[in-house]
Amino acid sequence: MELKRVVVTGLGALTPIGNTVGEYWDGLLSGKSGAAPVTHFDAEKFKTKFACEVKNFTVTDFIHRKNARKMDKFSQYAMVASDEAIADAKLDLESINKLRVGVIWGAGIGGLETFQEEVINFANGDGTPKFNPFFIPKMIADIAPGNISIKYGFMGPNYTTVSACASSANAMIDALNNIRLGHCDVIVTGGSEAAVTIAGMGGFNAMHAMSTRNDDPQSASRPFDATRDGFVLGEGAGAIVLEEYEHAKARGAKIYAEVVGGGLSSDAYHMTAPHPDGIGVVAVMKNCLENAGMSPEDVDHINTHGTSTPLGDVAELKAITEVFGTHAKNININSTKSMTGHLLGAAGAIEAIASILSIEHGIVPPTINHSTVDENIDPSLNLTLNEAQKRDVKVAMSNTFGFGGHNACVLFKKLD
Repeated sequence: MELKRVVVTGLGALTPIGNTVGEYWDGLLSGKSGAAPVTHFDAEKFKTKFACEVKNFTVTDFIHRKNARKMDKFSQYAMVASDEAIADAKLDLESINKLRVGVIWGAGIGGLETFQEEVINFANGDGTPKFNPFFIPKMIADIAPGNISIKYGFMGPNYTTVSACASSANAMIDALNNIRLGHCDVIVTGGSEAAVTIAGMGGFNAMHAMSTRNDDPQSASRPFDATRDGFVLGEGAGAIVLEEYEHAKARGAKIYAEVVGGGLSSDAYHMTAPHPDGIGVVAVMKNCLENAGMSPEDVDHINTHGTSTPLGDVAELKAITEVFGTHAKNININSTKSMTGHLLGAAGAIEAIASILSIEHGIVPPTINHSTVDENIDPSLNLTLNEAQKRDVKVAMSNTFGFGGHNACVLFKKLD
C-alpha cells in the first residue's frame, strides 16, 4: 500500500527558557540558559543545587483549580503545551471526525512528585494507609494523553510511550506511522516531564549523572566542551500536531514541515552508558534515513541528543561522522540542551520543535557555553558554537537516546 504523507500543523511548548513556542524560539536564538538554583524544594544538601525549571508558571492561569488538583505537574505541563498546539493548528473541533484523532504521548517517569509526596506522607504518619484517592490516576504515565483526549473528545489511539529520554521521540514515530498507514487523520503527540523533585535530583545525583557546577549553574550544560561534567535536569513539555497531508491541505492549514522518517534501535550494551563506538546510534540514524528514502547528503542540520556527559557527546559525534562521512562537516550540528537542560521524556518533543522551526525560519540555534576544545571531537564538525547561524535548512534530524539503550531519530523536511 502507498503510505500517506504526514505534516506538522501545530506546535506547543512549555520550557525552562520560554512558556510558549514564540518565547522558546526567542530564547533559543538568543542563547538563553534556563539553569538556575532549584526553587521547587530546598536543595541545599544535594550535590547538585540547580536545574532548568519552568519559570513564571501558575497552573490556574490555564487549568481550573479543581482539575489542576487532580493532575501531577507532568500532566499539567502536557495539557498546557497541547492546548497551545491544538489552538495553533486551528482544528475545527466541531466538524472534525474525532474517532480519527488520537493522542500519543511520551513520558519517561510520569508523576514522580505525586508518588514522592504520598510515600513521604505515609512514612511520616502513624502507619495507617491514608492515601489520596487521586494518587494512582495522578501518577501513572498514561494519564497525560488520557486527560488531553477527555478534554477534547479525541477518540483515536491514546497511550503513552515509555523509553526513558527517547519517550517523546518514540511517541512521534508511533504517531507518524499511525497516520501513514491511514489509521488516523490527526494525532497530538509530544511529551512532558516534571522530575525536578527530591527523588529525581537525588536519584540522578546518586548515579553521578548530573553536573555539580553549583558556582555557575547557567554555564553548567556545556555539550561538546572538554570541561563538561554531566547533564542539567530540566522539566516542561512539547506538543506537536501531526496531520495527514491531504487532510491538512483540504482545510487550508498552515504546514510547518513534513515528517519524512523515523528510526529506532537499541544499543544492547549497558543500563545507562552509551556504547563507546556509538553502534546503536549509527544504526538509528541509518534506519531513519532509510525509512525516509533519503541519503546522508540530504541532511542540513542535526539537533543532537548532546546531553553534556563526557561519554555520550563523543560517542554521538563519532556516530555522526561514521554515518555522514565527509558530508558531516557540511551539517549544522547543535545541542539545544545547552539552553534547556535535559527534559528527559520530553526532550525529543521540544528538540523536534526546535528542528522544525529551524526549517521554517532558516536559522540554527547555537550550542552555548562552549569554551574549551575537546581533543576527542573532530574539529572539522560545525557544532554551531555560541551563536545562532543562518542556514537554509531543507532537512533536519533530531536524535534522542534513553537509559536502557533506547535510540530514536526523527527526520523533518521543508515541504516541497
